[in-house]
Amino acid sequence: MRALAYFGKGNVRFTYSLKEPHIHAEDDVIIDISWCGICGTDLKEYTDGAIFFPEDGCVNHISNNNLPQAMGHEISGIISSVGPGCKKFKIGDHVVVEPTATCIDRYRWPNAPNRDTPMCEACRNGMPNICKYLGLTGAGVEGGGFAEKMVINEHHCHKIPHHMPLDVASLIQPISVCWHAVKVSHYKQGGSVLIVGGGPIGLGTILALKGFGCEDIVVSEPALIRRELAEKMGARVFDPSNMSLDNSIKTLTEMAPGSQGFDYTFDCSGIPATLKVAIECCTFRGTAVNIAVWGHKPVEFFPMDITSQEKRYTGSMCYTSEDFEEVIEAFKSKRIDINTARHLITGKVPIEEGIEGAMLRLLRDKGHTIKILLTPNNKNELGYKL
Repeated sequence: MRALAYFGKGNVRFTYSLKEPHIHAEDDVIIDISWCGICGTDLKEYTDGAIFFPEDGCVNHISNNNLPQAMGHEISGIISSVGPGCKKFKIGDHVVVEPTATCIDRYRWPNAPNRDTPMCEACRNGMPNICKYLGLTGAGVEGGGFAEKMVINEHHCHKIPHHMPLDVASLIQPISVCWHAVKVSHYKQGGSVLIVGGGPIGLGTILALKGFGCEDIVVSEPALIRRELAEKMGARVFDPSNMSLDNSIKTLTEMAPGSQGFDYTFDCSGIPATLKVAIECCTFRGTAVNIAVWGHKPVEFFPMDITSQEKRYTGSMCYTSEDFEEVIEAFKSKRIDINTARHLITGKVPIEEGIEGAMLRLLRDKGHTIKILLTPNNKNELGYKL
């Protein structure tokens, strides 16, 4: 099978020889991949090595699967086969994939050595998005969307209407990340918001906030194309690139209603400077939310920046099935507009060209790219001969 696969640290490449997936649990489905977006996590694993993937020579804790595996977890596609126990779907259904794997999924791999590991407390209490053993399909658990096909169990799939474009549907996974973060913030309609970083998650957070009825959004972002897109999506923008950090914080604070800071801030970049901005631009008793995935490095932090004005700082991790369903419903009800969401897609590339035409382009040209989608099966739409 054709795939763009992770073979190990420093070894991501296109191959013709990955094994095709097969149904191995009664409620599994096979999906023919339509589109799969490249995530910042994919880029970090390409440049720095395993985050969710197992280290070289190791296996995934839940599935016991090793490498190589097809990458990609922002997936839309069409069901081509269903297991005998599948109840929700039929062949031909259009779906998006909720790619997290948790303690709840261990039954799919009955021969895995960790099969009888007790369910973690998060899963036991109905919070699988923060599972102790959290993994991702397309990033270690099993092959993902940078391939012709994938297998997953039906409760990780969500049906979408046939009229919804499958390219835009691949954005539902990252938008669900943002949707969950807005819920974690306990956003109340009428609140002012600062988004720090206008990449795919930052722009996705605009869409999520619009779905919650938010009207007052500022995005701080140095790249021109990302500021332009944020404006098209209904946000005010700020360019921090020509100011000192302290002056940027001062200017942003003054952009909030009353010039005293924002009710909610969302760090979508994950560097020390954006952490500082997210906290200091938050008003008293405001809420700062970290959505970014940080590396395993310490960062300077002053607790009194939170304590002195009783601010709240929290993190948001992934999403839940409920978030996926709510995002799909927001598209159906037009609280999230399909054409506005399409602004995030700045490129489409076949998986054969996924390194040079997509990953390296995203890494080298952040000023002109947002979200690039890969496809194994829709090359004709891109002008390629099949």
